[in-house]
Amino acid sequence: MSGARSLPTQFELIAAYPEMRLFPGATKAGDWPAIAAGFQRLGGWEAASMAIDLIADVPGADQFFRQVVAREPSPMAATILGHCLIVAGWRIRSSKSADQVSREQFAALHNHLRDAERTLMDVTARDPRALLAWEGRLTTAMGLELGVAEGRRRYDRLARVVPHHYFAQSSHLQHSLPKWGGSWDEAFAFARQCAASAPPGGLHGAHVAIAHLERWAKLPGEGEDHAYAVQHQPEVWAAAQRSVLHPAFRPVPGWVGAMNAFAAFFHFAGAPQGAAPFFRAMGNFGSTRWWDYLGDPVEQFHTARALSLGTV
Repeated sequence: MSGARSLPTQFELIAAYPEMRLFPGATKAGDWPAIAAGFQRLGGWEAASMAIDLIADVPGADQFFRQVVAREPSPMAATILGHCLIVAGWRIRSSKSADQVSREQFAALHNHLRDAERTLMDVTARDPRALLAWEGRLTTAMGLELGVAEGRRRYDRLARVVPHHYFAQSSHLQHSLPKWGGSWDEAFAFARQCAASAPPGGLHGAHVAIAHLERWAKLPGEGEDHAYAVQHQPEVWAAAQRSVLHPAFRPVPGWVGAMNAFAAFFHFAGAPQGAAPFFRAMGNFGSTRWWDYLGDPVEQFHTARALSLGTV
């Protein structure tokens, strides 16, 4: 979701993926033919998922794609509309804690999610292999509180098409957490299953780091959170060696976020040398995810990076 504050260029998602620059630009320009042609040139489902996220993050994209679907009811346009409705609804809800969100905001969110669910359900009914529509329905299942079991059913349908879709796994991992009706046991079991079953060199080991970061974030301070991170370093390091540190690794869409999750985990564990390979691999790119737990995320990222790489 877009924040009110602009970020330095290196933290913008599009900086690491210049081939994606077309999609938000064409959405702002209302150029559906350029968007459709752009999807034809993408290589892989992860790239298509990222392109949809970039489109949906453009304010007003839902209104534009309602018009597109009205005049050209293609499955791709309808799928993008569904994702746009999800993001538009969450933008109204805001990122504030539930006790700071009004009843009207929640109602607007749920209306958008129900609209998205109907739109995406129609796509999957016509084509049960419509992976990107199933991916959107993972989010609607979570937001509409349809239950973790229903979310897992949807993920399993998606996995029949693409068994190791990293972004879809990320969505279901979130649904498996206690904050969305799941449990720590469910979340860790799913993260570990994804990491173990994927081919070496993928991003999937980052799910293990992210599950531990989610657990870390819920622990009280006064050393308990640090002790937790220290305790689980071996498992996270093993997951990294099989994924982003494996010789078969390639920088596919999502790689910056995956590297950042590992870097954050080892930094929180007080192991700057452990974080160093991930900061080094990111080069000039960065992510604000997780660092806001320590303060200003951009400043914290740079501080941690400098500590790990010995440039302080």
